[in-house]
Formats: sequence, C-alpha cells, structure tokens
Amino acid sequence: MFEKRVNGSLKQRLLVLALTTVVVIWLAATAFTYFDAREEFGEILDAHLTQSAALLATQASHELNEVETEHTPLLHKYSLRVAFQVWEGGRLLRLHSANAPGLPLSDREQGFSDKVIDGHRWRVFSTWDDSGKNLVQVAELTRDREELSRDVAGNLLKPLWFSLPILALLLWLSITRSLRPLDKLTGEVAQRKPDNLAPLDAGTAPREVVPLIERLNNLFVRIDASMQKERRFTADAAHELRTPVAGIKAQAQVARSASSVTERMHALDNAIIGCDRAAHLIDQLLTLARIDTLGDETTEPCQLRALAAEMIASIAPTALSRDVRLELMEGEEIPVRGNPVLLRILLRNLIDNGVHHTPPGTTVRINVSAENGIARLTVSDDGPGIPEAELEKLGERFYRPLGTGASGSGLGLSIVKRIAEIHSASVQFSSSENGNRNGLEVMVVFRK
Repeated sequence: MFEKRVNGSLKQRLLVLALTTVVVIWLAATAFTYFDAREEFGEILDAHLTQSAALLATQASHELNEVETEHTPLLHKYSLRVAFQVWEGGRLLRLHSANAPGLPLSDREQGFSDKVIDGHRWRVFSTWDDSGKNLVQVAELTRDREELSRDVAGNLLKPLWFSLPILALLLWLSITRSLRPLDKLTGEVAQRKPDNLAPLDAGTAPREVVPLIERLNNLFVRIDASMQKERRFTADAAHELRTPVAGIKAQAQVARSASSVTERMHALDNAIIGCDRAAHLIDQLLTLARIDTLGDETTEPCQLRALAAEMIASIAPTALSRDVRLELMEGEEIPVRGNPVLLRILLRNLIDNGVHHTPPGTTVRINVSAENGIARLTVSDDGPGIPEAELEKLGERFYRPLGTGASGSGLGLSIVKRIAEIHSASVQFSSSENGNRNGLEVMVVFRK
C-alpha cells in the first residue's frame, strides 16, 4: 500500500504568504511612521514651549513690575499639560501657573532641559525677557507627551485591524478566481476515462498553465502511440503463437492415432521441433518486451569487438552443427557508449540470423570498424540474399521473406532495430556479393 502524502493547499499558501507580506510591510511602515511622528511631534511641542515662553517673556518685561505673586487660572482642559514660572532676577517667583511646582522647573537659565520634580519628569524651556531681569520657564510633563505619541500610534494602527480582514477576504477571492483554471484542469483530467487520450484545451488557460497542458498533451500522444504499438504487438504475437501451437496439436493427434512406432516417433519429433519454435518465439517476445526497460539503465563505455567475440563464442556450437563458419575480421578495438546487455542481444540476433540463413559450408563475417570516428558493425552472410524490393520491409515485426526456407519468428531484426534506436544508431540492409553467392549485409552505424 502506498501512503498518500497530503501537501498544503496552494490557495492557502498564497493567501498566507500574501497576508504575511502585507502585515510585515504594514507593521514596518507603522513603526517607522510612529518613531518619525514621535520625533516630529516632540519638535512641535518643543516649538510650542518656545513660543509660549517668548510670549510670557514679552509680557513680563512690561507688566511684571505691577504684579507681585499671582496665580494664573487654568482656562482649558489641556492647560494641565503645560506649566510656567516667571522668576524675578532668577530667584524670586513672581508668576506661575496653578499646576507648576514650587521649585524651579529647571536649573538651566537658557534653552531646553529635562528635570524630575516630585517624581514627575518635565520637559523645560528657559529664557530671559528683553530686559534681562525676569527668567521665564515653560514646561510640559513628559508622560503627557508620551501619551500623545501613543495616541498617534494607536490611530495609525486602527486602519490595520479594520482593513486586514477585508484585505484577507479580497485576497482569498482573487486567489480563488486566479486558480480556477487549475481546478477546471484537475476536474477535466479526473473525469476522463482511461482510454481518453484526446489533447486538453489550452485556449482559455493562463500563460503559466499552458506549458503544463502542453506537456500533458505530449504525454498523452506518447501514451497513445505506446498503447497502439502494444495492441498491434499483442495481436501479432497471438497470431504468430497460434501457428506453432496448432502444429504441435496436429503432430500430437498424429502420434495418438499412429499405427506404428516409427510413425508415432516421427510425429513426436515434429511436436518437439514445434515446441522449440514456440519457445524461441516466446523468448524473442520477452526480449522485445524487456528492451525498453533495459534501455533506461545507465550507459557505459563498451568494447564492441570484445562483445562480438563473446557472442561468436556463444553461437559457435550452433554454427558448427550447421557447418557454418564464423569469422571476425581483423581490426582495432572500437569503443562505443551503450548498454552492454542490449548490445549483446543485438550481436546475438545478427549473428544468429546469419547462421540460420546461410547454406552449410559458407561463412558469416563479422566486422567492427570505424570511419571518421563513427563506429560500424557489419554482419554479412553467403545466403540467398533478399530482393531489393523487400529490403525496406526487413526489421518489421514478424516479417519473414518468402523463399528463404529458414524457420524463425520474424522478430530478430526487429529487436536489432529497436536496440539501435535506443543507442541513436541506424540499421542499413543491403545485398552482399561474395563470389557466386548473393548474401545479406546488415550494418549498424553508431553516432559519435
């Protein structure tokens, strides 16, 4: 049983990523705005203190001589935020606000300063009036300034809390709409029957989805071609297997009804020959079925001449029994890159085909050569040869030339051609003239 791995939804990933990005950027912008606004707000409040001090200094230089100690009233709720003091000669408190402490707001007589009085921190601006007799100090509680800064930051963050759910909803709707073509494609593929390999429509798909649809359509084409090929192969194999099975059955019936031992033994021998032919055909069919799987294996450098010598040694007993000589032409070793298992099958089928189609007392020649760096493998025999009109049909599955007189499945050269295709090689068939005989020459040309 295969464990199904469930990954996160693409829609959910996009939504989380978009919202996270927006929130991070928004918080960064808010933080920057908060600190920048706090700095600017502090400068504005400092400017307000300076302006208030200037007004008090102007008034004190003209009217303070007529006033002794006087407490000014608080006329506004925000008056509690600001306090002031006017010191005559810098020592005698002549005027102050109701919320001002009894101690000097600052030890400095000019400019800004910070001072803690009775546990409260003040931001103070000090200056002298035009006459130089009165020291004016205007101050504001630091906690009030910070409270105002927090209020500003809170107002900046409020739109985030209200707009974030709306933004999430809009993003979800947008992403859902954008991914609708993928959902449509998924549904279309899911509802298809196994034998429906028609191409998918990419006309209304987004540009990013079109490559996926094109690759799926290419896959459907390859699968359809493979299925058609397998159907033809199955039909041809069933047809070819029917003949030897029918022959074996006929010989068995003859043996059962034979009236003499000699007739019975002859029928049984023919049945054994039929079994051998059927076994050879099945072996060739299995080999043909294995080729594509073997072709996916990693290739490696192969010594073509050494492989040819190995196959000649394995087929030599069969050639000897048929009085056929096998000759490996002299030459240098030619390296090719390929699958050694498949190359052995190719060589075995070529040499075996030559042995079975050449008369006794003749020779099958195997030559490994190179021309302009291109490896060539040639196998030629002294058989009857093939008419020019039928050379193009060689290599087709189950094709056997008429009049050859040799038994076979018609798959040997088909296997050769398929292995050559896997190695990006080509197979050429031609007639070879050797004295008074016209044989068949098969050449496999490997690319660089």
